[in-house]
Amino acid sequence: MTATLVVEYKKHTMCYALLMKAITWNPEKNKLLQEERNISFEDVVLHISTEGILDMFEHPNQERYPGQQIHVIEMEGYAYQVPFVESEDEVFLKTIIPSRKATETYLGGPK
Repeated sequence: MTATLVVEYKKHTMCYALLMKAITWNPEKNKLLQEERNISFEDVVLHISTEGILDMFEHPNQERYPGQQIHVIEMEGYAYQVPFVESEDEVFLKTIIPSRKATETYLGGPK
């Protein structure tokens, strides 16, 4: 998928082509997260695309979770960790974990 951003100035126009990977997840896991935590992968994707990512790092246990990374995002004044794996074609979201520690670290506490 390719997205194009066009920025117009008085004297010239700049055009940027951004290559974007598909963001996918397990629909059953999404339903479970909605029922148990009242949050969904759609919420995560919306916040990633509009407000951005607070941090991204490799999963600290690469033996158990090889190749997995973690996004830290803010939603409604709270920080969530979102483990994911990335391939050439897609970013696969694993789960959504509310994190008191990340909320304190990145946001200075709950808002």
